[in-house]
Amino acid sequence: MFFIASKIFGFFLAPVHVGIFLCVIGAALLYTRWRAWGRALSTLGALALLLMGFTPLGHMLAAPLEARFPEPPRDMPAPDGIIVLGGAADAELSADKNWPVLSEAAERLTTPIALMRKYPDARLVFTGGAATPGSRPEAEAVRRFWREAGVDKGDVLYEDRSRNTLENAVFARERVQPKPGERWLLVTSALHMPRAMGVFRKAGFPAIAFPVDYRTHGDLGRLEFPGGATGALSLVDAAVHEWAGLVAYRLTGKTDALFPAP
Repeated sequence: MFFIASKIFGFFLAPVHVGIFLCVIGAALLYTRWRAWGRALSTLGALALLLMGFTPLGHMLAAPLEARFPEPPRDMPAPDGIIVLGGAADAELSADKNWPVLSEAAERLTTPIALMRKYPDARLVFTGGAATPGSRPEAEAVRRFWREAGVDKGDVLYEDRSRNTLENAVFARERVQPKPGERWLLVTSALHMPRAMGVFRKAGFPAIAFPVDYRTHGDLGRLEFPGGATGALSLVDAAVHEWAGLVAYRLTGKTDALFPAP
């Protein structure tokens, strides 16, 4: 139920979608006796889209999330394992093209290649299933990508049932059975790291944050104006999604802190 509700609310309450809905509803009302409401709603929607697309709003929302967990020192002790969260490969397109198709979060999958070269004795685990019922699990595309890259020689563990961050943590812990004292790196996008760390801690799988896929400098004192509306709108949506996820996961007891910290 939580998964379905999160997808429904996530779609209708995404900031960019809300702005578009306001414009469309407002435009429709212009042809009715509620034209005054139509002008107000369409104006509000247009202003919201302008604010999200051409101001540093996305940076202001994303920077605190990305700065929350710094990268570990490069000279850190070798980890026992590396766990990588899904969200970087398109399983359906990969199957259709017969080749791994990666998303803009590809660093989630390329960074472990370098990490495994540096720490060859570490166990590598990927967790990511099907985004929608009946679709292919992301693990299929990732398996092929890492095999093509020479990382997977048959010793990588793939968890292919999880649909969200909560299930990533729960199912990965079931498969890995981490032992007390083991050091595991958790690789995911910096924007997603606070929620991921909170969920993994709650699930009894403590890990060391290894954030990748940065979209800001992580410095609120250095406001970044977007170079174009497309990227800016995407960043606002992604940041609001994470803030909303932090609130929802805390209210439902899936994390122990509203804004998990190192």
